Amino acid sequence: MEATIEVSGLRKRFGQTTALDGMSFTVRPGQVTGFVGPNGAGKSTTMRVILGLDAADEGRALIGGRPYRSLRHPLRHIGALLDAAALQPSRTARNHLLWLAHSQGLPSRRVDEVIGLVGLESAARRRAGGYSLGMRQRLGIAAALLGDPPMLMLDEPVNGLDPEGIVWIRGFLRSLAAEGRAVLVSSHLMSELQDTAGHLVVVGRGRVVADTGVAELIAAASRGRVTLRTTARPAAMSVLAQAGATVAATDRDTLTVSGLAAEHVVALLNRSAVPFSEVAAHRATLEEAYMDLTRDAVEFRAAAGAGQEAAR
Repeated sequence: MEATIEVSGLRKRFGQTTALDGMSFTVRPGQVTGFVGPNGAGKSTTMRVILGLDAADEGRALIGGRPYRSLRHPLRHIGALLDAAALQPSRTARNHLLWLAHSQGLPSRRVDEVIGLVGLESAARRRAGGYSLGMRQRLGIAAALLGDPPMLMLDEPVNGLDPEGIVWIRGFLRSLAAEGRAVLVSSHLMSELQDTAGHLVVVGRGRVVADTGVAELIAAASRGRVTLRTTARPAAMSVLAQAGATVAATDRDTLTVSGLAAEHVVALLNRSAVPFSEVAAHRATLEEAYMDLTRDAVEFRAAAGAGQEAAR
């Protein structure tokens, strides 16, 4: 079985609301694929359809070429964490994992192995209902790993994690992908995905907006812009504008220049004796790239001045 998650032409309506409108993408082995989009974009519905929790009106979702419902021991094929609170609070963490393991024909020793993998050894015999959100996230990841599956799907796995936990999950996800697994991670934290994911599926209004490598997306969003720091902002703006550049002030001593290469900016400023302390090719963040792509796909947008109006 090939370790891929394939989503093809998914359409799904809830009453008058279109949740999925032709959603299509493939999660391939050997990399972390980020799954991002505004609230209401269709991420959760897509993940639920993949796991057979919701039925699509059209299209298909396949796990290694097969629908989830046809998998005899699904945890051996795909591990998933959609809701860290989906557990019996009176059970200990170890017992929670034991009943899952037994349902899949997995040995008890695997429970202790995954408890060690996620760092819950000291709390494994405590009732899961008393866990913090971060500990529940670790328990959910342990459950997803029980069957040692070639595919993983995690929804907001860093929610509730402390800084140490975030560093851990970042490296852990990369290590899982390095083992050849297909890893799909939904997250609103672009900074985390920029350091973790190699590929990105951006969705909005139930459709795929972009399906591309993270590096390629950031390069496209950077658009050849140059960041300039100068104490002579008016003079620099005049010189660069006369050379055909588009110049925008971003703060008191920083300009963003479009239309000229960094070395050309340096030459022009030196020729005109305009002082500057830094000229650097601008590298967009993943968050900037994401905001550009989803600008028209946001479900709710605050009106300008709405806060002031509401305060009156």
